[in-house]
Amino acid sequence: MPKELENVMTNHFEKKHLIALMCIVFLTIVVWNLPTEVFHINGLTVIHQRIIAIFVFATLMWISEAIPSWATSLGIIALMCLTVSNHSLFFFKAEENEIFGKLLSSEEIMATFANPVIILFLGGFFLAIAATKSGLDVLLAKNLIRPFGRKSENVLLGFLLITGIFSMFVSNTATAAMMLTFLTPVFAALPASGKGRTALTMSIPIAANLGGMATPIGTPPNAIALQALNNPKGLNMGIDFGEWMAFMFPLVLLLLFISWRLVLKFFPFSEKTINLHILGKVHRGWRMWVVSGTFVITIFLWLIPSELTGIDANTVALIPMGIFAATGVITAKDLQSIDWSVIWMVAGGFALGLGINESGLAKLAIATIPFGSWSPIVVLIASGLICYVLSNFISNTAAAALLIPILVAICNGMQERLGEIGGTSTILIGIALSASAAMCLPISTPPNAIAYSTGLVKQNDMLKIGLIVGIISMIIGYLTLFLVGEMHLLG
Repeated sequence: MPKELENVMTNHFEKKHLIALMCIVFLTIVVWNLPTEVFHINGLTVIHQRIIAIFVFATLMWISEAIPSWATSLGIIALMCLTVSNHSLFFFKAEENEIFGKLLSSEEIMATFANPVIILFLGGFFLAIAATKSGLDVLLAKNLIRPFGRKSENVLLGFLLITGIFSMFVSNTATAAMMLTFLTPVFAALPASGKGRTALTMSIPIAANLGGMATPIGTPPNAIALQALNNPKGLNMGIDFGEWMAFMFPLVLLLLFISWRLVLKFFPFSEKTINLHILGKVHRGWRMWVVSGTFVITIFLWLIPSELTGIDANTVALIPMGIFAATGVITAKDLQSIDWSVIWMVAGGFALGLGINESGLAKLAIATIPFGSWSPIVVLIASGLICYVLSNFISNTAAAALLIPILVAICNGMQERLGEIGGTSTILIGIALSASAAMCLPISTPPNAIAYSTGLVKQNDMLKIGLIVGIISMIIGYLTLFLVGEMHLLG
């Protein structure tokens, strides 16, 4: 197909999506126009009700995927600016009072596109592009896999660990695609009738999904949780990059070793040794030194406490962006390969949280609903399970964006009672953990879909190993978060 015809507009729109879209718009309009008494929330204003309606719209859109998830996030921001902001359309405005409520700042809503955590994510994307373009990823993979030798089970462990480590700093989708490419020549040396190919193929999405838990930039749900925990107008816990990694990195290593044994149990190798040849070009010029040096400096600054340097993780993320742009490592064309849809999805979640908190709806809910009498254990288990189930069927970013603003309000209402389970961080970071642990189906995560597309993994095999790894990850993960909270290692 000619290049100029690759991105043409069509009239195609799936009928089921159109029906879902119409139903959701109708339900949103109904919620928008219901009498305020129906909600049984004292002090509910017109603005509050509009935000509830937008939340209903977002929830149904993200679950049904009537339109792409990133489009829903843009829709949230557009709706908020047009209907509940100080620059909304004139017929949505009225005198600010106890009945109408207070309009939000349109500047603050739009600023969610440039939230500091978004900058942190962009820094991660710049590092990933530079690593791929320079061949640093190939160089690292070749040198990191060498110590594992040729023994089949050790090679499997090597791929699990390398994929997990890459996924901590690079998109898990890009990591999975890259590592499966490295495996192509390995498959040729393995018998088609054995389970070795399945073991190696399944190791990639498992490690990519688990590895993303280890850093704030590893996966979007982490960024959403971190933003809620560090929000100066909210919890303001001041958790930095190094603090997150201090407990999540050892957890991920433990989970990767457990996954290794599980994969070997379900998919044993018939060949005891593997001849491994990782292919790929490595740039040998001065820009390779720029990329390598910048990687080391950035990760070093992320890991040491911000009190020692004076700059936080979000500011550190600007270093690779500035250096790579100035030295020509990253060009304007490279910016097109950034996954902007993920950035916009995260921004939509931030905007939803902003609307709930800045409008006063969260405080109103805390005052009206007896969160203080709720069992912290029940909230912890229920929120984790809901996120896990949702993330297996819809985007884990969407699931986290939906649940975290609600849970922030619930946690504020429960206050000291959360000490029983290690504090607020146990619940919110637990949501990020549950989102990453959801890997049962080909549709659960992009790495799962990439692995399934090879034809080397059956859906029931993915369900079996994904379910077991996911449940074990949640159990050990929540125990870790409880201990971290009890020892007051965060905030």
